[in-house]
Amino acid sequence: MDDVEFRRFLRIDVTELNFWIEEGWLVPDAVEERLQFHDSDVARAQLILDLSRKMGLNEAGVDVVMDLVDQLHGLRGTMGRLLTAISEQEQEVQQRLLSALADLERYRD
Repeated sequence: MDDVEFRRFLRIDVTELNFWIEEGWLVPDAVEERLQFHDSDVARAQLILDLSRKMGLNEAGVDVVMDLVDQLHGLRGTMGRLLTAISEQEQEVQQRLLSALADLERYRD
C-alpha cells in the first residue's frame, strides 16, 4: 500500500506520518520514489494511534513503547534461532541445555 492509501486508511495527515517516520516508529520501503507500507506497518501505526490518542501517551511515551516492542520482537527472533540451534544438537547435548535452562528458571523464581 502506498503512502496515500496508508494515510487514508488510518485517517492521518502527511505531517503526522512524516513525524512517525522521522522518529523511526515506521520504516517504509521506498519504491520508485514512493513510500510503500506493509501489514506490519499498519499494525504499528494502529498501535501508535492507540498509544497517543486513546491512552494519551506523549511522544516520549510512545517512543519508549515502540522501542520496547522492537526489543521484544528482536528477542523473539533470537529465541527462535536459539531453539533451532538446540534442536540441531545431539540428543545428549539437547538434554543438558534444556536442563540448564530449567535450572535457570528455578533460580529466577
